[in-house]
Amino acid sequence: MRFRLATPGDAPALRDLERDANLVALAHVFGDTPYPEAAVLARWSAELADPAFRVHVADGPGRLDAYVSHDGSVLHHLAVHPERWGSGLGRAAVEVAVAEMTEPRLWCLDLNVAAQTFYRRLGWVPTGRSRPDEWPPHPTTSEWALSRGGPS
Repeated sequence: MRFRLATPGDAPALRDLERDANLVALAHVFGDTPYPEAAVLARWSAELADPAFRVHVADGPGRLDAYVSHDGSVLHHLAVHPERWGSGLGRAAVEVAVAEMTEPRLWCLDLNVAAQTFYRRLGWVPTGRSRPDEWPPHPTTSEWALSRGGPS
């Protein structure tokens, strides 16, 4: 599985993959709330322009199959296209990011049990800190840290 650094031109594809994955994985969290396409595109454009962010992508057939982004200490975004779930792309993406990070942390929605199970398998543990998510209806999200043993 090959990852490359994203370019500013990848912003629409990043938005599309985020939408495609979230509409399936997080339907139970966000329900009928309209997907914030313009705001997500603006966020990706800003992050791609910010030298503090590293965004890695795996290309798929006419789309992105996966992405992971971080700022050196926080893993901000991870998604795998639903057609590629279970393929190992998620684990590979996390490994790419963690290799570039110091004291890795991330924030995970409390209602995203599948993501929590995935992160636990890779050696992440909750820190006990939580906050409301940025997107309506603002569900609770909790901070996780990579345990000293690292990914298993």
